[in-house]
Amino acid sequence: MLKREKYISEIRGFYDDDMIKIITGVRRCGKSVILEQIAEELQNKSTNTVFLNFEDRIVTEEIETWKDIVNYVENHRVNDNICYVLLDEVQEIENWQLACKTLRLRKCSVFITGSNSKLLSGEFTKELSGRYVSFRIYPFVFKEISKYAEELNKTISISDYLIWGGFPKRLEYDTEKDIRRYINDLDATIVENDIIKRYGIKKINEFKKVVSFVLVSNSRIYSAKSIADYMKGQGITCTSNTVQKWIGYLDEAYIISQVKRYSKKAKKELEQSHKLYNCDVALNSIRCKNNRYNLTHNLENIVYNELLYMGYNTTVYDNNGRDIDFLAEKDNLRYYIQVAYSVSDDKTYDREMVAFSGTGQLDTRILITNDDIDYSTSNVRHIKLSDFLIMESLSSI
Repeated sequence: MLKREKYISEIRGFYDDDMIKIITGVRRCGKSVILEQIAEELQNKSTNTVFLNFEDRIVTEEIETWKDIVNYVENHRVNDNICYVLLDEVQEIENWQLACKTLRLRKCSVFITGSNSKLLSGEFTKELSGRYVSFRIYPFVFKEISKYAEELNKTISISDYLIWGGFPKRLEYDTEKDIRRYINDLDATIVENDIIKRYGIKKINEFKKVVSFVLVSNSRIYSAKSIADYMKGQGITCTSNTVQKWIGYLDEAYIISQVKRYSKKAKKELEQSHKLYNCDVALNSIRCKNNRYNLTHNLENIVYNELLYMGYNTTVYDNNGRDIDFLAEKDNLRYYIQVAYSVSDDKTYDREMVAFSGTGQLDTRILITNDDIDYSTSNVRHIKLSDFLIMESLSSI
């Protein structure tokens, strides 16, 4: 399995720290593999290491309470020196945070993974009094899935990535039928186990309809009210408050991201609407019929995920009524970014370019498309998608 050095290098500096290391992300994005790779590094320097996977039934039969975790570690540590404790999907154990808190006080360096942002809930963070550091893991970006494909003696095209995204295990399947089945099963597990059961949702059919609508409508601006109104038109009754709560559940399970809009005119963030992006475009593609995949919106979604991977803070920029897809900021540098599948059509070209009007002269304007022709101007830098996907940073342009 590909070693995801970008993430591990961020965690490595905390190996011997008493801060609890929280590794989060959507189910099957590769958290467990990263934890195993960290464990391997730690085992190379110390035999005082304990690893528990709480999705393993043998483990969960033996350990049922947070006290069982503490007792297991104490019984399996080699000595009283620092003990490295790695707990995979620890949220399966009730009051697991008490185990983390106790182990930290017993000279343990604790690492945990989980598929729900409740790992960072107010209750947990209050108990730890800030003695934690968190790391968000995402499905593979194009650079990573290309390298993993090489390990498997396969190749990944950009078109394939635009449709089936970067969940690592999907690359182990050879046919579209098998990939679709895997993603469908993963989708069902996330919706059923990570959300419906966890939050005790009663209106299951209505919830699933909203989920499907949100995931197939990635890279669009929506408010809870607009979604509730649309559902009403489909004969499904749910209030704006309910929709907002359900969107929050999707966010907490790391299935979507809600990107805020910033108004140039009002000079503040707009609270009533967000742009919604999927953690992986495959969650859109499995909902498309007859291979009519939404490559345009998936392309923008992929650009968003790549910008996150590069470490940029992103907002949707309302430029006096014209939305710029991304304002990306890092290291005091600002990039205005428009994304389109193609601007070969004059009308599309004009629409994308005019959105930059009035933006700061010292900031960089970028247009990203899947076109092979260079559409750069004196004011706007055109980047081909194939070039963007192998970039480490926008500062290289």
